[in-house]
Amino acid sequence: MANILTLSRILLIIPFAAVFFIDAAWSMTAALTIFALAAATDFLDGHVARARGEISALGAALDPLADKLLVAAAIILLVRNGVLRDAGVIAALIIVLREILVGGLREALGKAGSSLPVTQLAKWKTTAQLLAVALLLAPAPGGVAGQGLAPLAQGVLWMATALTLWTGADYVVRSVGLLRASA
Repeated sequence: MANILTLSRILLIIPFAAVFFIDAAWSMTAALTIFALAAATDFLDGHVARARGEISALGAALDPLADKLLVAAAIILLVRNGVLRDAGVIAALIIVLREILVGGLREALGKAGSSLPVTQLAKWKTTAQLLAVALLLAPAPGGVAGQGLAPLAQGVLWMATALTLWTGADYVVRSVGLLRASA
């Protein structure tokens, strides 16, 4: 059940992205709704896995991948739609590039027979990223809220970006140490 929730997060990226390309007053509200549903699976899958004793290597690998795919897709679409522009594009690049870098390091660690557990700070980073995207979707043209949420959305985006840099640097340092030790 837990892995099904995680896989559903990945699959929900398709309808989430599709509504971005619909030119209708309701499209951003629909995108926010789909995104919120996908984000909710991130909080549910771990609880379900622990409660049902379904913790698995597949789930441990899929969960961070699903998070990265959902966040990266949302960030790229927000840049494409002009919701993120100017300095927001820099935040978007930092977030997406960190996710690619960490994914590559995870692959290298796996080939070296090692891995790193997800830290509590990295979990907060993911939560901040998901919250930032949701807040950015809400005041977007066709979203459920007015532009009053835009400053809050920008603030949470930059908080998420700072956590992204911090956890990315931590992951690089810890990964390099493990990779050197295994060489």
